[in-house]
Amino acid sequence: MSTLLTLLDAFDDGTQARSLREHTYRALGDTVVDVGCGSGRAVGELAARGARAIGVDADHDMIEVAIERWPASEFHVGDATALPLDDGSVTGYRADKLLHDLPEPELAVIEARRVLAANGRAVLIGQDWDSYAIDSDDPELTRALLRARADGVPQRWVARGYRNLLLDNGFTDVTVEVRTIVWTDATCLPMLANIGGEGAWLDDQTARARDNRLFLAIPFIVASGTRAG
Repeated sequence: MSTLLTLLDAFDDGTQARSLREHTYRALGDTVVDVGCGSGRAVGELAARGARAIGVDADHDMIEVAIERWPASEFHVGDATALPLDDGSVTGYRADKLLHDLPEPELAVIEARRVLAANGRAVLIGQDWDSYAIDSDDPELTRALLRARADGVPQRWVARGYRNLLLDNGFTDVTVEVRTIVWTDATCLPMLANIGGEGAWLDDQTARARDNRLFLAIPFIVASGTRAG
């Protein structure tokens, strides 16, 4: 869990990631569930905006971290496909970097519809695992590393299907967009280490960061829809 937490913190601390999160908070209303909440940052930020924010995550350790970091917020250990919430009890549903880890992502979207009130809004956020762009002295090795990392993700292409998942499960006014986050400094090295591991490839990326020559770009797909009344 510590490795995952390090990765999440490295990503979430960035200015572009913060801007992306804030963009996803729009139109979620006054009672929001953040599913797959991790360390609880979005829950804390939503609460600071005046919403009743509820965090749910299947990882007990992550929920403990979230409670420690955001003691005034509400967190539950729970399954994305069986949320500990009543029917129609929230005005907003948010799932960020979650559906690619689920065996059946559609079940989470069906559950989102259940817990949302009529005209409530759902937003799904996720990276496109096959579209990472990294500058490297060894592009063939980089391609192989990226492919291996993507192949280790249960649902690596699910973000491309977010729009259809919403349309097929009772959502209207569905919108979809792509927002790309770009790194050119050492803040992304934990993510690059997760892709390439220790060795010459990561050493090259570390040297690029030191020399101001690093480039990593990750496209994030953001889809949202309104629960049909």
